[in-house]
Amino acid sequence: MSMASKNVCLEVSESPFQESEIGPSVSSPSEGESMTIPKASALHIGKQGLSRASSVHELLECPVCTNSMYPPIHQCPNGHTLCSSCKLRVHNRCPTCRYELGNIRCLALEKVAESLELPCKYQGLGCPDIFPYYSKQKHEAQCTFRPYNCPYTGSECSVMGDIPTLVAHLRDDHKVDMHNGCTFNHRYVKSNPQEVENATWMLTVFNCFGQHFCLHFEAFQLGMAPVYMAFLRFMGDDNEAKNFSYSLEVGANGRKLIWQGVPRSIRDSHRKVRDSHDGLIIQRNMALFFSGGDRKELKLRVTGRIWKEQ
Repeated sequence: MSMASKNVCLEVSESPFQESEIGPSVSSPSEGESMTIPKASALHIGKQGLSRASSVHELLECPVCTNSMYPPIHQCPNGHTLCSSCKLRVHNRCPTCRYELGNIRCLALEKVAESLELPCKYQGLGCPDIFPYYSKQKHEAQCTFRPYNCPYTGSECSVMGDIPTLVAHLRDDHKVDMHNGCTFNHRYVKSNPQEVENATWMLTVFNCFGQHFCLHFEAFQLGMAPVYMAFLRFMGDDNEAKNFSYSLEVGANGRKLIWQGVPRSIRDSHRKVRDSHDGLIIQRNMALFFSGGDRKELKLRVTGRIWKEQ
């Protein structure tokens, strides 16, 4: 469901007890041949192998998109290489010399890549592992040291980083409400709720058990029914998130709805969590009943707590 017309509602602290109101030249080979590269022994990262491996790795960088090249690696008659994706983008013309590319594969470079071992590209973020060239990409897609996307949902944010970086970014750039503690008591308000189909309230971040959690609250259409949904995301990987549980509670007039679950990692996008219905879902009519009064204004109090599983 499109959220292009999403409204963003502000959050205002209500009391010091965590209650808040949330209003990036080689001789030409013939067709089918490949360019010649000196045979390499197994290359790996070490005190003596670093420079050599880095030099070969540079040969495996596509000059168009600058990504690492994987089979089939193409080359022009003059020996200039590029990846298969970019071969289509440049309309079969070498971007370096403008010769027609044809269907020449650089088999020698593909073979050299098989003997190459390189560190994970997230080495600077703490990953200590080294991988064969053709296994490196698969690892990096799941590396636990890879940066996280900003979990803010009020707008499309392209910032990525480790958890301390994102916490500072949420606080300083998005001005989200930051709380210390594992219990919360929020009141979400909205005038004329019948006129709002899609809305996202300001994110709240909790520092609890030395970890950070994001509390989301929003309105959207579930099928034909307008609903509100609250859910918690963990700022870390899924295997860490499973160490925690949380509960959410909403009610009034002797009625109560309670949700208990496990916070989802921010590796899962906000949209993925919402569309899986993994949280407290309140139909709009019920939310307005809980709000009291003439049901023309949303005043929904959501309480909850976070605990660590033993």
